[in-house]
Amino acid sequence: MLHHVELWVPDLTRATRSWGWLLEGLGWRPYRSWEIGRSWRLDGTYLVLEQSPAMRAGPHDRLRPGLNHLAFHAGPAGRVDALAAEAPDHGWTPLFPDRYPHAGGPGHYAAYLVDADGFEAELVAAVPETGSDDPRHR
Repeated sequence: MLHHVELWVPDLTRATRSWGWLLEGLGWRPYRSWEIGRSWRLDGTYLVLEQSPAMRAGPHDRLRPGLNHLAFHAGPAGRVDALAAEAPDHGWTPLFPDRYPHAGGPGHYAAYLVDADGFEAELVAAVPETGSDDPRHR
């Protein structure tokens, strides 16, 4: 099981607005808060946003080596649809909107979102027992 993920963000207030909304919409709960960081927890895993003073200048680029995106179980397809519809009001921009909800392939139902700092989140719908899924996400 994953213990935690820490994202260094250039603007904690902006990141808290978008990521806090998304995480809480997925069932995560606020965990800790301090001057330069916030965290949310689900079961034994937590996600940290930190505006670290040790961070180097320059924007995040999901297409460079390193983190490309975080993918979350989002429940049934209807929940993915609801979150995708609300996301722009919370600082998220849809990726691949012309291929929604199957940008990951015909058997993969997901919303792909990017925040103002270039971090991508993938919201993956639960697959019915008889359905198929993209093997990259098993």
